[in-house]
Amino acid sequence: MTDHPAPTGIHPVDQMLPAGRLITLGFQHVLVMYAGAIAVPLIVGRALQLPPEEVAFLISADLFVCGLATMIQSLGMTQYFGIRMPVMMGVTFAAVGPMVAIAGQEPGTEGARALFGAVIAAGLIAMLLAPLIGRVLRFFPPVVTGTVILAIGISLMPIGINWIFGLPAGPTAPLLVDPAQQAWLDQAVAEGGAPEGLRLAPSVQNPAYASGTNIMIAVLVLGTILAISRFGRGFMANIAVLLGIAVGGIAAALMGLMQFDKVGEAQWFALIKPFHFGLPTFDPVMIATMVLVMIVVMIESTGMFLALSDMCKRPVNSKSLAAGLRADGLGTMLGGIFNTFPYTSFSQNVGLVGVTGIRSRFVCVAGGAIMIVLGLIPKMGALVESLPTTVLGGAGLVMFGMVAATGVRILSRVDFTANRHNLFVVAISIGMAMIPLVAPNFKQWLPHAIHPLIHSGILLAAVSAVALNWFYNGAAPADEAELAEAGRLSDH
Repeated sequence: MTDHPAPTGIHPVDQMLPAGRLITLGFQHVLVMYAGAIAVPLIVGRALQLPPEEVAFLISADLFVCGLATMIQSLGMTQYFGIRMPVMMGVTFAAVGPMVAIAGQEPGTEGARALFGAVIAAGLIAMLLAPLIGRVLRFFPPVVTGTVILAIGISLMPIGINWIFGLPAGPTAPLLVDPAQQAWLDQAVAEGGAPEGLRLAPSVQNPAYASGTNIMIAVLVLGTILAISRFGRGFMANIAVLLGIAVGGIAAALMGLMQFDKVGEAQWFALIKPFHFGLPTFDPVMIATMVLVMIVVMIESTGMFLALSDMCKRPVNSKSLAAGLRADGLGTMLGGIFNTFPYTSFSQNVGLVGVTGIRSRFVCVAGGAIMIVLGLIPKMGALVESLPTTVLGGAGLVMFGMVAATGVRILSRVDFTANRHNLFVVAISIGMAMIPLVAPNFKQWLPHAIHPLIHSGILLAAVSAVALNWFYNGAAPADEAELAEAGRLSDH
């Protein structure tokens, strides 16, 4: 599939296609990114321990801002915002680890307000940094970006695995408190023979943990994704993850594992109101964490913009690059205002441009409009929220594993033979990323104020990779060809 010849004097990027084609092709872009778009609000909403209706609201808010940010980026808004190329915007997985850490520190509404405050501040700072980002590109060669993306995938994998087998806390936790012992303790407390604060440690096997049914559904989802990606062609192969989730959802519904009460109660239409959880709070350490995430996001976006420029045969100068990165920051700030998360250009959609040959930016504008409409239909968010976590776990293995594999693919271009120092950069940085996963209590004697910052293995890996690369290799000028190739390889 390719563009119709553009009228004389009109670049294919600026070509306005017929309405029918615009809607169809825009919907294709939406389907390609939909699974990634809904995953982050599900992860963070559940990490914040929000009730189901609030998690559904986060999904709707995310879809709404995805559309809004996409239209700003593709259509442009004044000369200062928007790359004005076919770009779909979505929540970045790079922010998931730090956001889950923030949620773990302070769950519930208070945690949500702090999280959205950090997102708003990071978006504003990103807009201010956008024109300067070219100066820090030299600190992020492929050995650094590949390591950081690999660390992101590794840090996310436990989430997908826990989705399949059961969450560490709650009704699907690995162990339960022995009911007989709990009854004895309750009686002892009532008779004054034991202090009221005494708690029993879980010690009994939980039948809901790692159940055969859950494993079977996860395997079905994973098998469906693998089969479609192997035997599907073109568009079908591109939406393999979404189709796998759909098949798993149908199977779960037939087994009676899905509850549709919240879907029935949800409205058909509702506006996304800003500051749904109350006015945001601004914690300096949380803001610093999210700013570091935004710097990584803008480095990735730069690579993708350069790759897209090559595909579309439209050069990107420093002014248009700054406008694109500024739109990342504006989208992120709007995300915090409308109760959602940091935004970046979705690279799978950049890949779709290369596959289809459709270079018109108005296709992505149409896709953004469709996302806005979906965000205004609460029943859609409620339906997604009703999916059992085991369905998402089967897909999570693929989505999060692909993030890690993308990092490996970028690292495959790094010279480890002539420059053995690069091995130290990757080895030590991945080790740093593993610390919070293997020893989550390592920070117990460190100042509490820095816990959200060091709780994220992604940020530990990023700081380590940048510092070690500078120590061993210095900071050579950024190579645009390398950045564009990294953008082309990055498909998370």
